[in-house]
Amino acid sequence: MDIDTVVRTRKALHAVAETVLAGPQYRARGTIRLRAYPGGFATSAEPFLQVIGDELMAPGQRLLLHGTTCAALAAAVGVEPGPPAGLYADGSGAAPGDPVDADPQAAQWIAHCLGVGDTALRRLAPDADPVLWPEHFDIGITLDGVNYGVSAGDAYQPEPYAYIGPHTPRSGPFWDAPFGAARTVRELGGADAVTRYFAEGRRLAAV
Repeated sequence: MDIDTVVRTRKALHAVAETVLAGPQYRARGTIRLRAYPGGFATSAEPFLQVIGDELMAPGQRLLLHGTTCAALAAAVGVEPGPPAGLYADGSGAAPGDPVDADPQAAQWIAHCLGVGDTALRRLAPDADPVLWPEHFDIGITLDGVNYGVSAGDAYQPEPYAYIGPHTPRSGPFWDAPFGAARTVRELGGADAVTRYFAEGRRLAAV
């Protein structure tokens, strides 16, 4: 699986997360919070929608996330497409009419990474409730002034990566990213390794 396919798929999933799930949810229920879901991600309130691999799931419907647009997907499930308005400046940058083209294997890999992040975060902080944020398409929590999470990828790192971002910068060899520390999920491995990485970052952030 080449990195271009991963990036293309991540952009497609990000666009759907923001303009078909989070935007309509915000307009209906006032929250943009999404959540990890087995095999993908989902809304946290009505309208209840899930993305499983390369499919958008709604009651009685399974819609492929390639050869389509967010506008077409939204129309099929009966919601108004578009990101949450006025909440943040960044985001996917996708317009409702832009093409959506997700590769099945890459979509499963990205879903796996988000699931790894959800599991690791819950192990790190059992009382926390990890949120998949549609702005940057990352799942995360904040503990004692430090952000922990897994990003599906972005301009900094094109493939999914675990990150630790202290609100106050730290120094030392562990802190190898402009915002703190980061390592790809592929490099770290599964949830056990990501949990250890978060725990080490938490220990060093407290020093």
